Amino acid sequence: MNIRDIMTTSPVIPVMVINDPATAVPLAEALVAGGLRVLEITLRSAPAMDAITAIAANVPDAIVGVGTLTNASEVPHAVAAGAQFAVSPGYTHELGHACREAELPFLPGVMTPADIIRAMQDGLSALKFFPAAQAGGPGFLKALGGPFGDIVFCPTGGISLSNARDYLSLPNVLCVGGSWVVPSDLIAAKNWQGITDLALECQQLRDN
Repeated sequence: MNIRDIMTTSPVIPVMVINDPATAVPLAEALVAGGLRVLEITLRSAPAMDAITAIAANVPDAIVGVGTLTNASEVPHAVAAGAQFAVSPGYTHELGHACREAELPFLPGVMTPADIIRAMQDGLSALKFFPAAQAGGPGFLKALGGPFGDIVFCPTGGISLSNARDYLSLPNVLCVGGSWVVPSDLIAAKNWQGITDLALECQQLRDN
């Protein structure tokens, strides 16, 4: 599965911070039950790699990825943990090379035209736009469609249920990333049905 296939699996990629490894599998199951199969586990918490391993082993319908990669040395550990794709907040040649060597589909972050050109020079055409709201939002992405007609994006950062459709309506946006679908209060309460309900809401974003 390549990165574009992953991006078109569902309209929203939940961006997940796992603080309690025991919540990883039921959280992933709740999201998959609501139709969100592509899950990004960020490296913002100590249990992140263990959470990736647990989800990869126990939730076969999930497509689990590692997020917040900032160093090429993290790539082998992510692959060993079971990550099926990688996401970074920015792009470097070293990160791109490490992911290619590991045959790990890669969604690197960009914010400016210069960032996009650097990624294009390394053969990448599917990119994360981050931080989306702060960098110009849907209007900026629409403007990028002119000079970068072959580039597609997953905007992340400041995305919510209320504005996700503004991004998804753009032809160069395949999906969005966001944490609103995995709120910490529902996770703490182990309200998995509430998580599933939020995931189900996301399925309507591209249809209406």
